[in-house]
Amino acid sequence: MVKKEMIAMILAGGQGSRLGVLTSKVAKPAVEFGGKYRIIDFPLSNCINSGIDTVGVLTQYQPLRLNSHIGIGIPWDLDRNVGGVTVLPPYEKNTDTEWYTGTANAIFQNLAYMESYNPEYVLILGGDHIYKMDYEVMLDFHRANKADVTIACMPVPMEEASRFGIMITDGKGRITEFEEKPEHPRSNLASMGIYIFSWKTLKESLIALKDQPGCDFGKHILPYCRDRGNRLFAYEFNGYWKDVGTLGSYWQANMELIDIIPEFNLYEEYWRIYTKGDIIRPEYISESGAADRCIIGEGSEIYGEVHNSVIGPGVTIQKGAVVRDSIIMRRSTVGAGTKIEKAIIAEQVRIGDNCSIGVGEEAPNVFKPNIYAFGLATIGEDTVIPDGITVGKNTVISGKTVPEDYENGILPGGGALIREDGDIL
Repeated sequence: MVKKEMIAMILAGGQGSRLGVLTSKVAKPAVEFGGKYRIIDFPLSNCINSGIDTVGVLTQYQPLRLNSHIGIGIPWDLDRNVGGVTVLPPYEKNTDTEWYTGTANAIFQNLAYMESYNPEYVLILGGDHIYKMDYEVMLDFHRANKADVTIACMPVPMEEASRFGIMITDGKGRITEFEEKPEHPRSNLASMGIYIFSWKTLKESLIALKDQPGCDFGKHILPYCRDRGNRLFAYEFNGYWKDVGTLGSYWQANMELIDIIPEFNLYEEYWRIYTKGDIIRPEYISESGAADRCIIGEGSEIYGEVHNSVIGPGVTIQKGAVVRDSIIMRRSTVGAGTKIEKAIIAEQVRIGDNCSIGVGEEAPNVFKPNIYAFGLATIGEDTVIPDGITVGKNTVISGKTVPEDYENGILPGGGALIREDGDIL
């Protein structure tokens, strides 16, 4: 049997429903980020930079693009004969077939995979956060404290603490209590959803709770371990960590990359972020084009103006178009004379000539006001917008739309136009 000191399990099966149409065709970890990367690149790069060469990626929702992006792990040096990266979808068993029903249930269903490496420690990660972390330092902390479970935590503003799982410690890092999204939090030390388990503890708790519906680490496994007298410790992390779970936080995290001195630096040599690199031509800015304070992906062609924006690979901005404070993902096209202000435009979108996107006054979105907010215009993957259309703020458009879909050529602020199978929802 091959033995590994620590293996990593990345939970990458979630939809990320708060990202709305951005995740209607892809899992959240496969959403593009920073003009080049996908969100899954960050935990994968953290693993290889931390010396972890055995990684299981648990997929479920819309896995095709995620699977093809990961491939056999070449960009992360995870194409190994022993270990490397393995994609782990739910699979048919001789007794029954079930989807992953909770974070811990997903790990339980892959006990055989973990057991094949007989690890001393198992690192559990989410696949949908933007951060850099040396997991080897966290493991040193785990060993030094003779911990059974170590939970990565970070301080958050007290007024935001009720959104998180909150840890209460004894002053030496040992967790005495924890509260899942408490109404009146007694601490501001929030769980990041990153755990190191000693293998014996993880295996025993997963088997003990295997029949728990929707078995989850925060709700079930951690309380079980605490009640059994296991040693639980909080590892405090003070670096950059961003949950890009809403359109607002996703937009903000992208915009932070183009600060003069970005808080989250993608250009450090000693902790590189790796990704699948397509062989495509360099970006091109024409004589009529202009760009300032931008990230512009490879293969993009800029004939108009781009200001304070993140442009993905293979994007075309036609002559006379002006893009400001926006994210435009790969292989999308912005027509001549079109003006775009504070928008998130997904992959392979075609916006016609002389359109205005993200203009006018804000109004609550008529479809999902809690998702399509933040003053953003959000346009889903493969969408087509005809020439001459005006689109307001807090709006969403998805699908191949035609002029007749827009009353007087306008989708007003707070409007929603989502086409599925030819029907407008």
